[in-house]
Amino acid sequence: MSQSVTSAASTGSASARLQALGLALPELADNPYYVHHRSVDSSIYISGQLPYKDGWLLGQGIVGRDVELETARSLARHAALNALAAAVQAVGDLDRVRIVQMLVFVASTPDFGQQSNVANAASDLLIEVLGENGRHARTAIGVAGLPLNSPVEIQMVCTAVPRRAA
Repeated sequence: MSQSVTSAASTGSASARLQALGLALPELADNPYYVHHRSVDSSIYISGQLPYKDGWLLGQGIVGRDVELETARSLARHAALNALAAAVQAVGDLDRVRIVQMLVFVASTPDFGQQSNVANAASDLLIEVLGENGRHARTAIGVAGLPLNSPVEIQMVCTAVPRRAA
């Protein structure tokens, strides 16, 4: 993570930082089989999110064979953005989201070995947008395959930051 990410994340609201990055939270389509988030006590569990944009999966294949590292990093950012959208559904406001843990699945060849590099792109996005609330515990693992042949899937655990007094 660069120092500019840390300093940029300390100014303005999370929504303003997201907009400054040229990004917007997507609308998540309902699914008849699962919910995008479930709250238990103060924890919010975010279902695994794929790199969808406007209803389309942005990539398919195995990282290290069909998908290049930089493409996988971009897909991880999109999946993290979708996970943020689910977190906002749960807490109502981007400024109230705190990421506790992120689990990054990378469909990759057995010898790829750069799953953490793919995950770093998602971590960078969270910190760029949420600042210190975006810093998290993390696991990045390689898997043989993911739903719909997606190269990346991201699951999160979040919590809600108390509202600031006006």
